[in-house]
Amino acid sequence: MRYELMRPSQIREAIEKRWPVVLPLGVLEYHSEHLPVGMDTLAVVRCLELLEKEMDVVILPPFYYGSASFAVEKPEGRGSIHVDSQALLPFARQLFMGLLRVGFRNIHTFIHHQSEDYASGMPTDLAFRLASKQVIMEFLDKTRGEGWWGDNSMANYYTDFDSQDANPFAWIQNHPLMDAKVLEKYPFDHAGEGETSLMMALCPDQVDMNSYDTSKWYVASAAKASKATGDMGVSLILDHLRRVLK
Repeated sequence: MRYELMRPSQIREAIEKRWPVVLPLGVLEYHSEHLPVGMDTLAVVRCLELLEKEMDVVILPPFYYGSASFAVEKPEGRGSIHVDSQALLPFARQLFMGLLRVGFRNIHTFIHHQSEDYASGMPTDLAFRLASKQVIMEFLDKTRGEGWWGDNSMANYYTDFDSQDANPFAWIQNHPLMDAKVLEKYPFDHAGEGETSLMMALCPDQVDMNSYDTSKWYVASAAKASKATGDMGVSLILDHLRRVLK
């Protein structure tokens, strides 16, 4: 369910039943001449729309304005929009605090941009990951008071660490769209076979192979792209989303 379309009674139901609340997180970045600049974010949005058909999930309005960088190409005439991660951090803090105040305790972000080595992180996801931990700590200090973690009510913190009731730091979680299990089976690239195939499966009308430009190394594998490969990738991603969101 799209958050912006929800009525207050539906929001209260989502809080009570602890539906996952998901932020599609991404950038606007040049993906060669044959793919849309919103590719990284669109992949998250379209996969969540498919997941929404089989489980209760709240989908927040997608955030497209991450740190794209200009490492691939200069932005002039190509469309990349870069927002420095230092500007993202205060935004993410305000957003997460707002969601916690509404009452949500099962919040997730998913990102595809620069997520091939998610454990080490890149500017966009690191800003949101830092914000999530800062905000949870501040929210708990304010609502439970200092010393909340040392209180005897938290005695099961380590034994029930995976539980969102025992571990409030799990109230906000951040994930790559493709985890290690997906990457074992699906090509990760920039505008190559993997991303072009995903768009063929998820946004076919926005793929224009007639504009395919072979002059750059990173798009060479796009010639092998197919909807069948994209469909396989979507299936792997949906399995990942189901595992994470349960």
